[in-house]
Amino acid sequence: MSIDSLPESSIPITRPLRPRFGFLTSTPIIAAATICLALIALITILAPLIAPHDPVLLAPSQRLKPASAQFLLGTDAFGRDLLSRVIYGGRVSLLIGIGSAALSIAIGLAIGLVSGFFRLLDSVMMRVMDGLMAMPSILLAIAVVSLSGASIWTVLVAITIPEIPRVARLVRSVVLSAREEPYVEAAISVGSSLPKIMWRHLMPNTIAPLIVQGTYVCASAILTEAILSFLGAGISPETPTWGNIMAEGRQFFQIKPSLIFWPGLLLSLAILSINLIGDAARDALDPRMKQREGK
Repeated sequence: MSIDSLPESSIPITRPLRPRFGFLTSTPIIAAATICLALIALITILAPLIAPHDPVLLAPSQRLKPASAQFLLGTDAFGRDLLSRVIYGGRVSLLIGIGSAALSIAIGLAIGLVSGFFRLLDSVMMRVMDGLMAMPSILLAIAVVSLSGASIWTVLVAITIPEIPRVARLVRSVVLSAREEPYVEAAISVGSSLPKIMWRHLMPNTIAPLIVQGTYVCASAILTEAILSFLGAGISPETPTWGNIMAEGRQFFQIKPSLIFWPGLLLSLAILSINLIGDAARDALDPRMKQREGK
């Protein structure tokens, strides 16, 4: 006998919190953050069509040129067009942020579901997660990159590893609460398979908190990538990223501050926009926040 064969009225209905995306325009500030992030993402996606020059083309005779009709933001110490490098740099930085958020959520979701549902595995898996959380994320990322070599995928993995325990513990806490609900107990009592219980009854409850957590992971990953590149432990210098551009421009900050100002501005706007959207998502999807507003 399965849960599908029982009368619909005899089975408690699961009503997990469903994400709604109206919060993206809930206030003028959040709407501005959404538009800003969308524009940055659109510009970086269309980089081959928008960028006026090759971002890696060296032109020593054009080094450190001021802004002009040919080079709208000037050039860097190697004669490369700064505007093109900033546009292409956003591609890598956003790829790292989105990729890290997606990977950490996928892996953390699986670990959290298993750990929260199976009590025997919980203590072992959570001690492993505690061990990863005990290590500083920057030092762990530097160690992984140093051992594996600098590349986009290595940096992506190095940034993702410290974020997995946070996602796993979040999912575990949701599952521990949801597995005691009547609809989950009913599904277990009628012999529903474990994959069906997790997919239909437990995982929907994690969607809302994971959306919020994903925004914070994305912003943190973008910032971590910039820090690693600035320290010389990130992606190879010839690859344009916001962190690499600022790292190369710090030697010439006094004579050409725009080498740091423009990539730093876009980096700050992207992180600020993502954090504002994350805060709005938390307020919109957290039922406790709605209860406080009702009071």
